[in-house]
Amino acid sequence: MVQLSVVIPTLNERDNIRPIVERLSACLAGIDWEVIFVDDDSRDGTSDECRALGLTDPRVRVIQRIGRRGLASACLEGMLASCAPYLAVMDGDLQHDETILPRMLAAAQVPGTDVVIGSRNAVEGGMGSFSEQRVKLSNLGRRLSLIITSQELSDPMSGFFVITRSYLSKVIYRVSGIGFKILLDLIASSPGPVSVREIPYVFRDRVHGESKLSITVGIEYFVLLADKLLGYTIPLTFALFSIVGATGVLIYLAIVTALYRTGYTTFLRAQIIATAVSMISNFLLNNLITHRTTKLRGWVSVSKGLIAFCAACALGGLSNIAVATLLRSQGVPWAIAGITGIVLSSVWNYSVTSVLTWQIGQHRARDTNVKTA
Repeated sequence: MVQLSVVIPTLNERDNIRPIVERLSACLAGIDWEVIFVDDDSRDGTSDECRALGLTDPRVRVIQRIGRRGLASACLEGMLASCAPYLAVMDGDLQHDETILPRMLAAAQVPGTDVVIGSRNAVEGGMGSFSEQRVKLSNLGRRLSLIITSQELSDPMSGFFVITRSYLSKVIYRVSGIGFKILLDLIASSPGPVSVREIPYVFRDRVHGESKLSITVGIEYFVLLADKLLGYTIPLTFALFSIVGATGVLIYLAIVTALYRTGYTTFLRAQIIATAVSMISNFLLNNLITHRTTKLRGWVSVSKGLIAFCAACALGGLSNIAVATLLRSQGVPWAIAGITGIVLSSVWNYSVTSVLTWQIGQHRARDTNVKTA
């Protein structure tokens, strides 16, 4: 019977697969374990490398995901595909110290324990060769984590931990599965206090491959915070779409003020320019944030998406005017009529652009990937 499943999400980590398995074999001697690589359709042959190892070592398993990405969701799929009572999560870049896994497992086996965290900030732990800027970013994330969890953890941003099957079963229907900080997601999803233990380790330098840290990681973190704060009262994507729309209004007002109030051009021309710029900015921000998981890539897809987005929003604007005018003619106060029109057009814009702009773009992107693979 497998006692411990080690779940490792991967994206272009082919050169790290064999070293990881070798290191796990060395440190987990005497423990019934397996490793589940969850690969987001890497282009460097990561999945093939995992399968090649699995032919000679039955402890090696792989889940190759087609058409979906994300570290958090990959970890959840890997954990749900396991039967083991204890589940470890670690990165596929060799930066986590696998030698502390036996200690983490032992701590998780203590009755009442829910989560054991490999902590870089605990006593005797360390960030390794992290730059000062990376350390500051990590500390900022740690402070922000208190917004969605009442527990102060030394390293809530850690991607190295062990949880019990019973704890996963308790929170699985509440987790968001957004972004890269799956540990924080799992802890913030608990309806009550979480019994946490911490084991210190020193973060290593990457040997092969490239770091996945990017602006997207930061965006996904804030999206996770927003999702937990909203408490599922409204769809997160609609909330993000509305926030982006609000920034478009601010951009529109700023441009009209700058062009018309300064006498640079006529009011009509200022409106046209402001509307065009705000629509383009809304499309780009929605592509980057709201629909980041189905993000359009490449000039052709982006151009077609922009046209579809502007066409849908133009119809939404006309419906806004029509509804507000109709309500006003029926004696409804102008403010209520205007707000009602805005809400209805926002729902229209969100619904139509989600289907026509990004979902169609996603299918086209998948078709392109299949043809070029």
